[in-house]
Order: sequence, then structure tokens, then C-alpha cells
Amino acid sequence: MKRYLVLALPLALAACAKPPQGEPATEPAVKTPVANAPATPAVAPALSANHWRLADAKNAQGQRIDALFANADKPVQLDFIDGRVGVSNTCNRMGGSYSVAGDELKFDRMASTMMACADAGLMALDQEVGKRLEGSLKFAQSTDTLTLTTAGGDVLTFIGEPTAETRYGGPGETVFLEVAAQTKACSHPLIPDKQCLQVRELKYDDKGIKTGTDGAFGNFYQDIGGYAHEPGIRNVLRVKRYTIKNPPADGSSLAYELDMVVESEIMKP
Repeated sequence: MKRYLVLALPLALAACAKPPQGEPATEPAVKTPVANAPATPAVAPALSANHWRLADAKNAQGQRIDALFANADKPVQLDFIDGRVGVSNTCNRMGGSYSVAGDELKFDRMASTMMACADAGLMALDQEVGKRLEGSLKFAQSTDTLTLTTAGGDVLTFIGEPTAETRYGGPGETVFLEVAAQTKACSHPLIPDKQCLQVRELKYDDKGIKTGTDGAFGNFYQDIGGYAHEPGIRNVLRVKRYTIKNPPADGSSLAYELDMVVESEIMKP
């Protein structure tokens, strides 16, 4: 029997609009350096430049808040984009709007999906995170560290990992890939017995209706960041495709990162 999990394609096709880039500033006049002038401190990147993963959490008494680490293998993650923050690696996906004023980060009340989790600790994680990411929090940020302090004195420390847009120097192109249920052996000079995903690109119009004729599946020699294939399951993926500016001689000039799984189907052997 086949089992389907299908997400609405109009939602999958929606893309985030990027704000227009400003005109380049006029080159400033050269100034004579002042002897022994203090070094200019490094400016922290925008919050949206990194995925922020929870690395430490202590209450006002300095004790570790174990309830925030219920998902030990996948720490709570914050992603900031276009005035909204997304929370992942909890039981449910959570999100809401935020704003920055000086050294304060203000979160509006979070909305979340309503999925139940079998693990009680993971189920409680949503509430533990939600009650701390609410209202105004003091924050401090460096290149790869974000520290949030709640009104009650809890201190949450996040470590930043550059997003794909940061790593590849710009926004990617949104494409849809269908991944067949089974991999196939493929020739690779450096990897004996390599198994390749079988992939073809799909096209949809702005209403989510498939256009054109599906092509044949072909060997996909590289990985899709964030995607782990399960044999026997066919998937349609929405991915971001990035151009690698200086690819290695034996590597691809393109990189792929999973955006979302649009459709999954369990196939008969």
C-alpha cells in the first residue's frame, strides 16, 4: 500500500523577496592615519548570516537548564530572516516576528505547529523555549556567538554556523528535484562502489501546477545539504541551488541545499 504526505505546492513555490541593494557609497577621501589610534572593533554580521544553535543555557543561579537540551543530538536552532525568527529542532516548528532596539531583541508571541511527540521531554521543549523567547531580551553578538539574557536572568548562548547564502556569497536559485526511491551504482574515479541518487528536475508554474514533460532520471553525483535519503521513499524536494565561485578541479560548480520536502511517497519494492 502507498502512503502519501503531500504539502501544498503554492506554499512550496512561495519565495522570499529580497530587498533591493543600495547604490554603492562614494569612495571616501584618504585620511592620514593617527599614530597609536585604537583598532576599530569588528562589526558583528547580521543575525540572518548564521544559523544559531543552542550551545549552553544557565539560569540566574548559574545552573544548567537541562530542559532546553531534550533533543541532545539536534540542539534548538534559531534562524532570522526578513523580520521573523524560526525555531527548529523542537517538537513543533515555531516562529514569530522580532525587532532589534539597541541591545534588546524583542520577540512577539510565537506561533507553532500542533504535532504531538512521543517523547515527553521533547514535547515539553516547546514550552520551555517559548516562555524564554518572549518579550524583550538583552542580547550580545559577535561573529559566531549570540547571547540572550531573559528578564528572569536565564542566559542562553548560541553558536553561529554560516548559512548557505553566507557561504556562497549570495541568494540561491529555487528549483524542484524529484528523487527516486532507490539509488543506483554509478562510476566515480575516487569512490569505489558509489551509489548515486536518481534525480530529475521538475517545473511548476506560479499556481503550483506542473509544467512541461518530466525527463528521465539521471545519476546525481553530489550531496544535497540537509537531505538524508531513505531507500524505498520517493521525494520531491524544493532546494536552493548555488554557484560555487572557485570550485575544485574535480568538483561541481553547483551546490544544493534542502529547503523543504514537498512530497513523499513510500514505494513498493
